[in-house]
Amino acid sequence: MGLILLVLLIALVFGGLGFAAHVFWIVAVIVFIAWLIGFGVARGAGAGGKARWYRW
Repeated sequence: MGLILLVLLIALVFGGLGFAAHVFWIVAVIVFIAWLIGFGVARGAGAGGKARWYRW
């Protein structure tokens, strides 16, 4: 009985980790798309005709 509970607990933990990893991939893709949009906007808004992709 204890072994069955242990196997079910391990399966639950791995299932939860897989779901969390999937959510993190979705968040990473959304952040990457936002970064690309920001990169394009910054390129188009260069001061004096000289576009810079950094803000230093």
